[in-house]
Amino acid sequence: MVLRRVRAVWRLGRVVVHILHGVWVAWREFDGASAAHRCARIQWWSAKLLALLGMRLQPMGRFQLGPQLLVANHVSWLDIAAVHSVCPQARFVSKSDVKAWPVLGWLIGAAGTLFIERENKRDALRVVHQSAQALREGDTVAVFPEGTTSDGHHLLPFHANLLQAAVVTGTPLQPLALRFSDPDHAVSPAAAYIGDTTLAESLWTIVCAEGLVVHIDILPQQPVEGLDRRALGEAVRTQIAAALGVSADSAAH
Repeated sequence: MVLRRVRAVWRLGRVVVHILHGVWVAWREFDGASAAHRCARIQWWSAKLLALLGMRLQPMGRFQLGPQLLVANHVSWLDIAAVHSVCPQARFVSKSDVKAWPVLGWLIGAAGTLFIERENKRDALRVVHQSAQALREGDTVAVFPEGTTSDGHHLLPFHANLLQAAVVTGTPLQPLALRFSDPDHAVSPAAAYIGDTTLAESLWTIVCAEGLVVHIDILPQQPVEGLDRRALGEAVRTQIAAALGVSADSAAH
């Protein structure tokens, strides 16, 4: 137990240094940098963060070329880092309160994140327009249509509003199934970021954990032709649920 706590403190210290290093890199290099350079740095930083936390990344499948709207289930604040480790060009749509996270909030914004006030329908429309414009320009945009995190054992209903950006641009959806496991659990409780858990509490639980693995299943793309956003939400939710082995009884909203 003592050795585990010492290791956790060591991990935590290295993670803090890595986060500060990421801020320095983004501040010094991102302004005016090429898209390729930014992506390389984002991928390096994200993959190293997972490694410093004692986590192993296990992707399955391949991304297709061209603009796409990534649609993933949401388990942890580490989901963005996990996806950026395999798809660094992704621009995430994230809740606006993430901007208030100390240091990490600024760093997430520097990676091109689009922030949304989910309770504000007018703001959702703004982000749909921004996302559509990004897709037209050839970008990859990523969303968590559950709107919040789950415990990883089931999927919450999908809110399909943000999928409208793919509908109006004719951009395919790329479903991703995210799962965190450890040697004792197919779905690790250590990674769940739910309820009243704070970011600091979640970070401490993760650095204390052993053998965490981040699984990312890159599922077949979902074309948008002939489907509205609700039908698309139901289709990709069914795909993700099947990959995770959970129920998909609730429909998209």
